[in-house]
Amino acid sequence: MARGTSCGQHHMWEVRRIQAPHVVSACRAGATEADRSQLGSLGTVRVVSLLPSATEIIYALGLGDQLVGVTFECDEPAAARRDKAVVVGGRDTSGMSPAAIDAYVRAELAAGRDLYTLHADALAALAPELILTQDLCRVCALPAGHVEEALDYLGCTAEVVSLDPRTLEDVLATILIIGEHAGARQQAGRLVAALRRRLAAVAGRVAGQHRPAVAVIEWVDPPFSAGHWVPDLVTAAGGRPVAACPGGRSAQTSWGQIAAARPEVAVVAPCGFHLNGAAAQAEFAVRQLPGIPVWAIDADGLIVRPGPRLVDGVEALAAILHPAQAAAAPAGRVRRIA
Repeated sequence: MARGTSCGQHHMWEVRRIQAPHVVSACRAGATEADRSQLGSLGTVRVVSLLPSATEIIYALGLGDQLVGVTFECDEPAAARRDKAVVVGGRDTSGMSPAAIDAYVRAELAAGRDLYTLHADALAALAPELILTQDLCRVCALPAGHVEEALDYLGCTAEVVSLDPRTLEDVLATILIIGEHAGARQQAGRLVAALRRRLAAVAGRVAGQHRPAVAVIEWVDPPFSAGHWVPDLVTAAGGRPVAACPGGRSAQTSWGQIAAARPEVAVVAPCGFHLNGAAAQAEFAVRQLPGIPVWAIDADGLIVRPGPRLVDGVEALAAILHPAQAAAAPAGRVRRIA
């Protein structure tokens, strides 16, 4: 579950007794140097990812075998949630309307409750050496401070790296940061270089074309404007972002304010949803923005998770904005609603 509203400070984590007889835990108080040496004997870093985007980066770097723990939202690739230990849980909001999800989030935060639960002892049993988390959005994932607090309680000495990108350039830098900490500097450099080549190819295809005004809508009830790196994706795709917060938090707005920005295209990309969920929300947007072309896009796959697939998102947006110049978007990624 994710949505661009600011969150409260209260945390939730619980200790559960997990039997892991074949793992020597460097996270437990009193672990010896011999224990740590045994954990590192294969020359790899044991990684826990508490972010879907970080999980995607780990796999893109070819480090899937080093990943030992993930969250319940880490669904790309599918093997992450299927094969790895899930150490963070949360409420399943599928089946809830956008308004109901918004009301639930606001009520939980107003009551001082967190939206995610860290299974702290399960985390310790995995003996991680590197934990990837964030402090950017407390609605989107468990904050780094909560993780560190739990690790202190357990006597865990794992390195906690907080990933907080705000722009597309920051996202590319995040890949390099993960590569540095996970012992994959060269792989990270090659991946970023390949992503930059793809971005340059899109820029070349749309150069000299009219840049349409584009409103990316991250939630519809109530409406939220696009923030952080999302406006950069529009720019990279040959558009001009309007009703947006470049580099800043997604912000609640009104349909009147969105219309006043005079978008030529609206793209509905609700955080936490793939294409079908986005299409359902886009039907709501059509009624609010009559006469404006409205598209739905696989938000979780292409837009809102700060990982390598953002470049897929740029390519998909370019296909929407410049169909004569850009390659068509793969099936199941975008859908015109009106």
